Amino acid sequence: MKLIKLTYISHGWNLAFYSKPLISESVQAWKYGPVVQSLYHGFKQFGNEEIPKSELECLQDLSKEFVSENVPLLEKVWEKYGGLSGLQLSALTHQPGTPWDKVWNHGDGKNLIGAIIPDDLIKEFYIEKLKTKTGSGH
Repeated sequence: MKLIKLTYISHGWNLAFYSKPLISESVQAWKYGPVVQSLYHGFKQFGNEEIPKSELECLQDLSKEFVSENVPLLEKVWEKYGGLSGLQLSALTHQPGTPWDKVWNHGDGKNLIGAIIPDDLIKEFYIEKLKTKTGSGH
Protein backbone atom coordinates (compact mmCIF):
# COMPACT_ATOMS: atom_id res chain seq x y z
CA MET A 1 0.00 0.00 0.00
CA LYS A 2 2.80 2.40 0.88
CA LEU A 3 4.46 2.00 -2.53
CA ILE A 4 1.17 2.70 -4.31
CA LYS A 5 0.33 5.74 -2.20
CA LEU A 6 3.83 7.22 -2.52
CA THR A 7 3.65 6.72 -6.28
CA TYR A 8 0.29 8.47 -6.39
CA ILE A 9 1.49 11.39 -4.25
CA SER A 10 4.64 11.75 -6.36
CA HIS A 11 2.51 11.72 -9.49
CA GLY A 12 0.30 14.48 -8.04
CA TRP A 13 3.20 16.72 -7.11
CA ASN A 14 4.82 16.12 -10.50
CA LEU A 15 1.62 17.22 -12.23
CA ALA A 16 1.53 20.36 -10.07
CA PHE A 17 5.17 21.33 -10.53
CA TYR A 18 5.87 20.21 -14.10
CA SER A 19 2.40 19.96 -15.69
CA LYS A 20 3.09 16.46 -16.87
CA PRO A 21 2.42 13.02 -15.47
CA LEU A 22 5.09 11.10 -13.60
CA ILE A 23 3.55 7.79 -14.64
CA SER A 24 1.82 6.82 -17.86
CA GLU A 25 -0.78 4.59 -16.23
CA SER A 26 -4.08 6.09 -15.09
CA VAL A 27 -4.77 6.19 -11.37
CA GLN A 28 -7.93 4.37 -10.36
CA ALA A 29 -10.31 5.01 -7.47
CA TRP A 30 -10.72 1.85 -5.40
CA LYS A 31 -12.40 1.39 -2.04
CA TYR A 32 -9.10 1.89 -0.19
CA GLY A 33 -7.99 4.93 -2.14
CA PRO A 34 -6.12 5.78 -5.30
CA VAL A 35 -4.45 2.77 -6.90
CA VAL A 36 -1.91 2.26 -9.67
CA GLN A 37 -3.23 -1.09 -10.82
CA SER A 38 0.05 -2.53 -12.17
CA LEU A 39 1.82 -1.80 -8.87
CA TYR A 40 -1.01 -3.37 -6.92
CA HIS A 41 -0.98 -6.57 -8.95
CA GLY A 42 2.81 -6.66 -9.07
CA PHE A 43 3.25 -6.50 -5.31
CA LYS A 44 -0.03 -7.63 -3.72
CA GLN A 45 1.46 -10.95 -2.63
CA PHE A 46 3.44 -9.08 0.04
CA GLY A 47 0.35 -7.68 1.71
CA ASN A 48 1.37 -5.51 4.66
CA GLU A 49 4.87 -6.97 4.78
CA GLU A 50 7.96 -5.12 3.62
CA ILE A 51 8.79 -5.80 -0.02
CA PRO A 52 12.18 -7.55 -0.25
CA LYS A 53 14.81 -5.48 -2.07
CA SER A 54 15.32 -8.33 -4.52
CA GLU A 55 11.70 -7.92 -5.62
CA LEU A 56 12.14 -4.20 -6.15
CA GLU A 57 14.84 -4.80 -8.73
CA CYS A 58 12.08 -5.17 -11.30
CA LEU A 59 11.37 -1.47 -10.79
CA GLN A 60 14.81 -0.56 -12.14
CA ASP A 61 13.38 -0.74 -15.65
CA LEU A 62 10.89 1.93 -14.66
CA SER A 63 13.66 4.23 -13.50
CA LYS A 64 14.64 4.73 -17.13
CA GLU A 65 11.36 6.57 -17.59
CA PHE A 66 12.25 9.14 -14.94
CA VAL A 67 14.24 12.08 -16.15
CA SER A 68 16.75 13.85 -13.96
CA GLU A 69 14.26 16.61 -13.13
CA ASN A 70 12.11 14.01 -11.33
CA VAL A 71 14.80 12.94 -8.87
CA PRO A 72 14.65 15.98 -6.55
CA LEU A 73 10.86 15.77 -6.45
CA LEU A 74 10.94 12.06 -5.62
CA GLU A 75 13.51 12.70 -2.91
CA LYS A 76 11.31 15.45 -1.41
CA VAL A 77 8.26 13.19 -1.45
CA TRP A 78 10.26 10.47 0.29
CA GLU A 79 11.60 12.97 2.83
CA LYS A 80 8.09 14.22 3.65
CA TYR A 81 6.06 11.01 3.40
CA GLY A 82 8.51 8.12 3.62
CA GLY A 83 8.16 7.84 7.38
CA LEU A 84 4.40 7.32 7.16
CA SER A 85 2.84 3.87 7.01
CA GLY A 86 0.66 2.71 4.17
CA LEU A 87 -2.38 3.14 6.38
CA GLN A 88 -1.41 6.71 7.26
CA LEU A 89 -0.85 7.55 3.60
CA SER A 90 -4.16 5.94 2.73
CA ALA A 91 -5.90 8.08 5.35
CA LEU A 92 -4.42 11.20 3.73
CA THR A 93 -5.82 10.23 0.35
CA HIS A 94 -9.29 9.59 1.82
CA GLN A 95 -9.83 13.05 3.26
CA PRO A 96 -12.77 15.12 2.02
CA GLY A 97 -11.98 17.09 -1.11
CA THR A 98 -9.21 14.81 -2.36
CA PRO A 99 -9.37 13.57 -5.96
CA TRP A 100 -10.21 10.08 -4.70
CA ASP A 101 -13.07 11.48 -2.58
CA LYS A 102 -14.46 13.39 -5.54
CA VAL A 103 -14.45 10.31 -7.78
CA TRP A 104 -15.40 7.68 -5.20
CA ASN A 105 -17.85 9.48 -2.92
CA HIS A 106 -19.15 12.30 -5.09
CA GLY A 107 -18.79 10.73 -8.52
CA ASP A 108 -19.76 7.29 -9.69
CA GLY A 109 -16.58 5.59 -8.47
CA LYS A 110 -18.29 3.26 -6.01
CA ASN A 111 -20.37 1.83 -8.80
CA LEU A 112 -17.58 1.31 -11.32
CA ILE A 113 -14.71 -1.10 -11.39
CA GLY A 114 -11.52 0.81 -12.09
CA ALA A 115 -12.99 4.32 -12.07
CA ILE A 116 -10.29 6.67 -13.33
CA ILE A 117 -9.13 9.63 -11.29
CA PRO A 118 -8.36 12.13 -14.06
CA ASP A 119 -4.90 13.69 -14.07
CA ASP A 120 -6.52 17.12 -14.39
CA LEU A 121 -8.33 16.57 -11.10
CA ILE A 122 -5.14 15.36 -9.40
CA LYS A 123 -3.16 18.29 -10.80
CA GLU A 124 -5.78 20.81 -9.68
CA PHE A 125 -5.73 19.38 -6.15
CA TYR A 126 -1.95 19.57 -5.80
CA ILE A 127 -1.76 23.05 -7.33
CA GLU A 128 -4.32 24.18 -4.76
CA LYS A 129 -2.14 22.67 -2.01
CA LEU A 130 0.76 24.75 -3.33
CA LYS A 131 -1.31 27.93 -3.35
CA THR A 132 -2.69 27.45 0.14
CA LYS A 133 0.46 25.81 1.48
CA THR A 134 -1.64 23.19 3.22
CA GLY A 135 0.96 20.65 2.97
CA SER A 136 0.11 17.16 4.06
CA GLY A 137 0.14 16.74 0.32
CA HIS A 138 -2.26 13.96 -0.18
